[in-house]
Amino acid sequence: MTPEETPTGPTGPTGPTGPTGPAGPTGTAGPEGPAGPIRVLLCDDHAVVRAGLLALLGSEPGIEVAGEAGSGEEAVARAARLRPDVVLMDLQLGPGMDGVEATRRIASPEVRVLVLTTYDTDADVTRAIDAGATGYLLKAERPEELFAAIRAAAQGRTALSAPVAGRVMDRVRGVAGPALTARERDILGQLARGLGNREIARALFISEATVKTHLGRIYTKLGVDTRAGAVAVAKEQRLLT
Repeated sequence: MTPEETPTGPTGPTGPTGPTGPAGPTGTAGPEGPAGPIRVLLCDDHAVVRAGLLALLGSEPGIEVAGEAGSGEEAVARAARLRPDVVLMDLQLGPGMDGVEATRRIASPEVRVLVLTTYDTDADVTRAIDAGATGYLLKAERPEELFAAIRAAAQGRTALSAPVAGRVMDRVRGVAGPALTARERDILGQLARGLGNREIARALFISEATVKTHLGRIYTKLGVDTRAGAVAVAKEQRLLT
């Protein structure tokens, strides 16, 4: 290779022109992104998912998989050792450290975390972004959108799936939070104390069936599907008195 030739020229992995050429994420080092191919660490507790991502990313010029992790603990250790440009992070990782805590420990200006998950509740999105995630993508997205999100994350730009972006913008614009009834707030308060349905029913002198009905409405209004998610959103939006 002569001094005039560069890895991103006509014989390089990204071609001579276009968005992934010298001016794109795989061009010169600096605010535009890493100097060489974008190095990605995969973190998902399902080996089949990791294998699929490995094959998919391996087919895209300018992106290479630096390593894999099947747990939050493993992701933290490998991120520290491999120093990838982007970590693709699932949120639910089985027993042990979850994706949010792993994101909190990994995310930095040098290592960006892009969440790739099937979960899109307000609680999940909020926790991930608060932990330092640069972007939040759903696994249902097309491959082209995943590639674009990885390049955006490598440049330090936010990448969000459309449904997630809409809710984030609502929060930024100050859209009013969910309107809970007095009874729903009572039940949410008992939920935050760690009480089960039977205990809540006894404390509020109502039936368990009524508690379940109210919980379903609370979940819908808060955009969650678990008791822990409801409490997390309630605390974040100061719905608990």
